Amino acid sequence: MAQLLDDRKDLIIPKKLVKVGVAQYSAVNFDLDKTLDRLETIVKDASNKGVKLLVFPEAFLPGYPHGGDLGVIFGNHALAGRKIYQLWHESAVEIPGPAITRLSKVAKDNSIFLVVGTIEKEPTSSTLYCTVVFVSDEGLYLGKHRKLMPTNVERLTWGLGDGSTLPVYDSPAGKVGAVICWENYMPLLRTTMYTKGIQIYCAPTADNGDNWQYTMRHIAMEGRCFVLGCNQFTRRSDYPADSEFPNAISDKDGDRVLCRGGSIIVSPLGEVLAGPNYSSEELLIAEIDLNDVIRGKYDLDVVGHYNRPDIFTLYVNEKANPGIVTKMQNLNCSEGGMNEDRGKCPHPCIKKGKGCEEKNTEAK
Repeated sequence: MAQLLDDRKDLIIPKKLVKVGVAQYSAVNFDLDKTLDRLETIVKDASNKGVKLLVFPEAFLPGYPHGGDLGVIFGNHALAGRKIYQLWHESAVEIPGPAITRLSKVAKDNSIFLVVGTIEKEPTSSTLYCTVVFVSDEGLYLGKHRKLMPTNVERLTWGLGDGSTLPVYDSPAGKVGAVICWENYMPLLRTTMYTKGIQIYCAPTADNGDNWQYTMRHIAMEGRCFVLGCNQFTRRSDYPADSEFPNAISDKDGDRVLCRGGSIIVSPLGEVLAGPNYSSEELLIAEIDLNDVIRGKYDLDVVGHYNRPDIFTLYVNEKANPGIVTKMQNLNCSEGGMNEDRGKCPHPCIKKGKGCEEKNTEAK
């Protein structure tokens, strides 16, 4: 941090200063209403300290089941796992729904942009998704990002996101987006976010390892963006009793730390501005200068002057991939397929007589 400040102290360009924060706190696991109460308290504290953008951990609403014993082995599905799944599903978040309405009010009342990890459920299925929601400082729900690839045991309980939820939004702190936990190890996903001009790269996580902070610093330097890595600090006592939540890590020791945090805020040149904290809950805050993003890209812009598009091409499929298709669709058509006349592609290029871009057929 000191070197970056020294480098810019004589610049005449006005600073674009704003305070950002990460909320390293535990949820009241499996209790959505109480966790929302806790979130509101944290947001008010952050707002009083001047924070304009605040990130909450992966699955904060209603919690990540660290140590949850799902009782699954090859060829068997234990009843204990079904009970935990039901407990999780009952406390999950519908989008839109009452929890999002409350988040919107909290954001507006405190003039703060919120990036919140949730477990999402749909009204038409029982599948859960690991999701991040974005709510503006004016109280508007902007959209969401669904985790593309759940990790390890998470695949037992979460569905897969698709390319339709890879947003980057304007915020008081700059262009903001989110990549969840081990998605950050997916180079092409990171590149996708860079191409969208991300400046505030949010990384809600449940990673409990020792090397996560290296990844956060690498991404900051690679993308020349600010990185806000946010994790929970949670103990066994933050979860229901053993009868409701059998735990493979610690069933009886309420003080046992199940996730030790390690949240961090990093500058575009890889300097640690806040954190990591491995010992307690904490609101981490850093005042950032958005001009540092441009200054950082002076010598490295991986999707700009340091790119070789003549050699490398990245194709990103940003279409939704619904489980149920209610109208006949030509899935090869880049604009969504056939209409009710069955066979007429509504792609604009048809009107120009060029045919569908992907099928390259002549218009009829």
